[in-house]
Amino acid sequence: MGDGLMSAEEDVTREATFGSLPVLRGERVWNFTDFTWVNVGLAIATWAFLVGGSTAALVGFQKGLAAMIIGNAIGVAVMLLGSVVSSQRYGVEQYTLLRSVFGFGGVAVLVFTVVLFTEMGWSALLGVMFGRATTQVSNQVFGTDIGPNALPVTILALLALAIAWIVLAKGPLTMRFLNRIVAPGLAVLTVGMIVLVLTKTSWNDLLAAQPLNPFPSEGLNFALAVEFNLGVGLSWWPVMGSLARLTDRPRSALWPGFIGLFGATIVAQVVGMAAALTLGDPDPTVWMVPLGGKWLGMLALLFIAFANLTSLTSIVYSTCLALRQAGGEMLARFRWEWLTGGFFLLPAIISFWPNLLYDRFLVFVTWSGAFLAAICGTVIADYFVVRRQRLDLRGLYAHRAASPYHFTGGFNLAGLISTALGAVAYVVLYNPQTLDTQPAFNWLTASVPAVIVAAVAHIVLSRALNRPHLAPAAPAAAGAAPATAQKES
Repeated sequence: MGDGLMSAEEDVTREATFGSLPVLRGERVWNFTDFTWVNVGLAIATWAFLVGGSTAALVGFQKGLAAMIIGNAIGVAVMLLGSVVSSQRYGVEQYTLLRSVFGFGGVAVLVFTVVLFTEMGWSALLGVMFGRATTQVSNQVFGTDIGPNALPVTILALLALAIAWIVLAKGPLTMRFLNRIVAPGLAVLTVGMIVLVLTKTSWNDLLAAQPLNPFPSEGLNFALAVEFNLGVGLSWWPVMGSLARLTDRPRSALWPGFIGLFGATIVAQVVGMAAALTLGDPDPTVWMVPLGGKWLGMLALLFIAFANLTSLTSIVYSTCLALRQAGGEMLARFRWEWLTGGFFLLPAIISFWPNLLYDRFLVFVTWSGAFLAAICGTVIADYFVVRRQRLDLRGLYAHRAASPYHFTGGFNLAGLISTALGAVAYVVLYNPQTLDTQPAFNWLTASVPAVIVAAVAHIVLSRALNRPHLAPAAPAAAGAAPATAQKES
């Protein structure tokens, strides 16, 4: 009898960790320090250095620093409000909570379009970064001449995806262990690289360095740099809510999120920008050896390569939770190991064309930002204004018409339409594909108006279309839930 009870409790805990059931306070494995290192590990990946190098293509050091601070501060703040606050409070991964915003079917639409392809793109990008960094080490140590798009890069990218799969199969505790090792080392390494940049280049030379590939208009260059960094801040949205539900209290979720995804990101981006401006190449896998010398440069490349594994595991963990709940009974029956393995199929295929996303990094980030800004605007308006932070937790799990979040055939038209309007507003102001902009973009960016348009539209449309669904949840309903669920304050 005791063994059966213990087995049942273990099954519930596993379902809360790898499924979509709420996580109880006692089941939350990350404290303030743990989640800080998780976020630092996420932030200090090769992409942060690549963001700095890409920013250097548009503006010089002073304007680049301003663009990074403005863009990341706004982007991360909007992202945290649109994901972390509600997930941490209720202990529920964000895509289950999004049923109150978009409906059951609406969440599936977003997950299998915007979220899936965005996160698969980031995963492929991180795998290629791992491959390029590792082949650069081989070129230095063994005298090989492996190009940035050669087959060994693909093979190593596939290796990175395989390692991430193994780590993911073990769950968040293994992810925590990996971050506790990698993140502190990366923080030290990044500070060391700042010192190297400043010792090899005078401050005056750094300030005088010209952007690598700017457009004729200085105002447009700065606006594009801000928008690019806004997109980087927003890009954390698909993963942060599901990670934050594993934290033990609100302050363990919000402040570590800002410390890591803003503070650590800025530090790493500054290194990338300064190195790119002084060495003339935005690709961190190229300039690390010239900056640090053969041995220190190789050490940096190896550390950065493995840092991508921490980012990969966090991205895929959250996304596969989203796929499991959005896919209904069909995906719920899949073992966690097979679901995560299936996610890696498309990133593995993309890895055979290493330059597909790597050389179009700015376009990829800004297209992602167009949709994520609109989604965040809708989610913030729904949770803080429309529902006043009160959710019916049982209703999030109820079947179809039994749920107050069933809306119209499982789709909340107000949420979907407002998100579409926000994305349209973004593309009208700035088209990431053609780089066409409106004059207002230089002052407003595109992400900020997208957030505002989506939020206002959602408030108006919710009151017009969903008045019966807007009754606040009773305290008892919010505190009750299936199985082990409870409301966390």
